[in-house]
Amino acid sequence: MENTLLWSDFEKVEMRIGTILEANDFPKAKKPAYQLTIDFGIDVGIRKSSAQITKNYSKENLIGKQIVAVVNFPKKQIGNFMSECLVLGSVKNDDIVLVTTDLKVANGLRIG
Repeated sequence: MENTLLWSDFEKVEMRIGTILEANDFPKAKKPAYQLTIDFGIDVGIRKSSAQITKNYSKENLIGKQIVAVVNFPKKQIGNFMSECLVLGSVKNDDIVLVTTDLKVANGLRIG
């Protein structure tokens, strides 16, 4: 593997479980995307993210889904929207599948 990380590097990445509360169209995005509102529990709170997941997910099917996101990246301006976390998914070309939980867990739990 080319990009070997030290354990201390991995520990800096704060991946947390969150539940999607809202999913809205994002017509100003360059590629088809949703604007998500995600609950990461008491310690992290509510965050927003833009996600290019329209190919595999409808807005209605996203509500209540628990996902994994990186919550300690700097905010990123995407068009007229401020993304506050990075939702994780497997990526092959434009086909993105979200990283989710198979059992319901508490919002805000850290992945490690």
